This record gives sequence, C-alpha cells and structure tokens, in this order.
Amino acid sequence: MMALLGLGYPGKMLELLSQKVNDTMEFYTWSLTIADKRVENWPLMQSPLPTLAISTLYLLVVWLGPVWIKNREPFQLRYLLIVYNFGMVLLNFFIFKELFLGARAAGYSYICQAVDYSDNEHEVRIASALWWYYVSKGVEYFDTVFFILRKKFSQISFLHVYHHCTMFTLWWIGIKWVAGGQSFFGSQINSLIHVVMYLYYGLTACGPHLQKYLWWKRYLTILQLIQFHVTIGHTALSLYIDCPFPKWMHWGLIFYAVSFIALFVNFYYRTYREPKASSKAGKVSTNGALLSGAFKPENKVIVENGKKKKGKGKRE
Repeated sequence: MMALLGLGYPGKMLELLSQKVNDTMEFYTWSLTIADKRVENWPLMQSPLPTLAISTLYLLVVWLGPVWIKNREPFQLRYLLIVYNFGMVLLNFFIFKELFLGARAAGYSYICQAVDYSDNEHEVRIASALWWYYVSKGVEYFDTVFFILRKKFSQISFLHVYHHCTMFTLWWIGIKWVAGGQSFFGSQINSLIHVVMYLYYGLTACGPHLQKYLWWKRYLTILQLIQFHVTIGHTALSLYIDCPFPKWMHWGLIFYAVSFIALFVNFYYRTYREPKASSKAGKVSTNGALLSGAFKPENKVIVENGKKKKGKGKRE
C-alpha cells in the first residue's frame, strides 16, 4: 500500500475519475444533438436535474416520512383520496385517449413505428400525450405520501418504491429522445390499466359499503403481468424485424419489464397463494404493490358497529 501511495496512486485515481466525468459530460453533450427538438423547451425537459431532484426528494420522504409520523396519529384523508384517485382516472383516460386518437390520425403501425420528429400536428399531439404520461408518473409519488400520512407502512414495498421512482426518472429520457414512434404502445396500454386501477382505489376510498363490489382486485395484478409480457413480446418482435427505432430503448425496455415480472410474480404468490393468518381475523387485504394508490379500506366490523378505533386518525 505504501508503495502505491509512493507512486502517486491517489493522484492516479483522481485523474481517472476526472476523465470519466469528462467523458460522461461529453457524451451527454453529444446526446443533446440528437434529442427531440420539439420538447426541449417544454416544462421539466431542459435538464434532467429537476426530475432527479424530485425523485431524490421522493426517496428522502420514503426514508424520513415514517420517522416523522411515528409518534403522531395517522391521517384518514378519505375525501382527499377520493378526489385524488378519480382525478388520476381522468388524467390516465385523457392520456390513453390522446395516444389512441393521435396514433390513429397519424396512421401508426402497432407492429413497427419509427419516431417522426417533424412538427406534424398528429406527431406533436402524440409527443404531448407522452409528456403528460411522464408527468403523471411524478404525480403518482403522492401514492406513497398518502401511505405515509395514513401510516400504511406495509404498503411501501420495494416494488412500490422501485416502480414509482424509476418510471418518473426513466421516462424523462424517453420524452427527451423518443417522444413518439414505438413509445406510444406501452404508454397507451399502461395508461388504460391505470384507469382501471385508480377506479378500483377510488371506489375503495368511498367506504366499506362498496367492498362487496370490489372482488376483482387480484385481477389487476394479473392484468399488469399480461401487460409486461405483451410489452416484451412487442419489443422483441420489433428487434427481430429490425424496426427503425433506437435499439437501446428496445433493450432497456425488455430488461425493465423482466424486472417487473419477477417482482410481480413474487408479490402475486405471497399475496394470493400463500395462506394468510390475518385472513382469519376478517381483515381486508390490500394490494399495496399495484403501483398506485392502493389505499387500504378500514375494517368493516369496526365501521358498522361504531366502535372506537385504536389510534384513531386526525380529522380530514
């Protein structure tokens, strides 16, 4: 070790690190020359720093939020949750509608579609819808905030945090360089699934009198698993036929979808296959890893009998 120090080892390491930073900055500067010029002046798109700052703040909230509320009473937030969930239904339906109608008007192919960076009104409409899709992933950070405020810490799983943080962060890259073409396919499917998901959670937030109509929760997980398999198949086909769409985006999407399949299969098995001792107590299980506001309904027996709930939350 002394010999390495004598040879200026720390200086060599600093020099190597400096070179790597310079290479990274040069690559980023070059990449901006091939970025989508249409979106460069759109909100949040000038630099990745605002997106990275928001995602970093999100991780800090995940880390420090439970500590802050540990000795406080949980918030109920019932009416806020109803407004939030149904608001997300409307936002995701708007995104789905814009992508579907824009792609139809532009004559998009569902097999292979290259990115058209022109100012064609239909192409700009699709790019705008994809930007709103990216923004919606930032709005979904509030799912976790509401879990923390309501002390539903069990819902903040690795899958939940991994999905929320990576989707918002990685989609900045998608909008910056490929706001169109094949990007519309997965976003269109996902936004439609989120319409169904947030509808479920909006109805759940309305109260226990609707619980008997909410038997289809487990099928949301199945629907998501189907989505990931379809996405992989669609992307693999694009690679096979050599679709003129950035290959790095194709491969990145495949690896990303595979990670979700592994996590979701594990979640599905633990939630619906393994016997749950808590089910004997008459509790309503909640799918906390469904990547959205999976807000847990209150115990129906307690609500109907009007008994005082231990650790009652604050007034709305």
